[in-house]
Amino acid sequence: MDREFAYTDADFNKVRSELRALAGINLADSKISLVYSRLAPRVRKLGLNSVKNYLSYLETHPDEQEHFINALTTNLTSFFREPHHFELLKEFIQSGEQCERIWCAASSTGEEPYSIAMTLVEAFGRFDVTSKIVASDIDSNVLNKASQGVYPIEKVDPISNKKSFFLKGKAHNQGSAKVVPQLRNLIEFRQVNLLDNQYPVQEGMDVIFCRNVMIYFDKETQVQILEKLLQKLRPGGLYIAGHSENFNHLGHLITPVGRTAYRKV
Repeated sequence: MDREFAYTDADFNKVRSELRALAGINLADSKISLVYSRLAPRVRKLGLNSVKNYLSYLETHPDEQEHFINALTTNLTSFFREPHHFELLKEFIQSGEQCERIWCAASSTGEEPYSIAMTLVEAFGRFDVTSKIVASDIDSNVLNKASQGVYPIEKVDPISNKKSFFLKGKAHNQGSAKVVPQLRNLIEFRQVNLLDNQYPVQEGMDVIFCRNVMIYFDKETQVQILEKLLQKLRPGGLYIAGHSENFNHLGHLITPVGRTAYRKV
């Protein structure tokens, strides 16, 4: 394959090792082409001529680590993805459970925390709720996008029954929609690396969403992260995992209460 920049199997393995060290993410053998396509724009921008030279640059410029992680993290999301989880959240609230603090621990471009916020508003029947959502991600680029709350109209069209939560763009903003300020005010966006020993998040969370992230870590790291997340969750609190993540074998930590949903023991 003709490539703009020199790129070898050894470079790919070095990228995998760096990404695992910095973010705990394991890249499969099949991701060799994806890695090149994600890193090539950085190599070009820095005026380098190979991925090997880029990796040398990464070693000597710690501020490049954020760009490296941002380039290689995947941020596939949509509003109300896995809708049964939001129904479960609504049931949890309406059952009388305390739900003052929610942490969305992999918020990506914001569709998930805004879906949580919409569920809160609908469950309580008003915007002026005392509940607050912390939305975090390792990728600073997607956090910035999420905090703006502006989306292409085609992202919002599938949830037309939620149109009261959006302002439709006009004139030069036509084709986009922005979440209403009352919804945005329920969320605080914060950068968090789940590999860190300490999370800058208050303890006593009532609900934690951490969906479709654990699949990027090995089994040992998954358990370590889950244990740290659960330190932030109150006993009896709700933990929501992704559709391909299963923690039924960790009954000493959490107990299943639905499809990939758990209560803290």
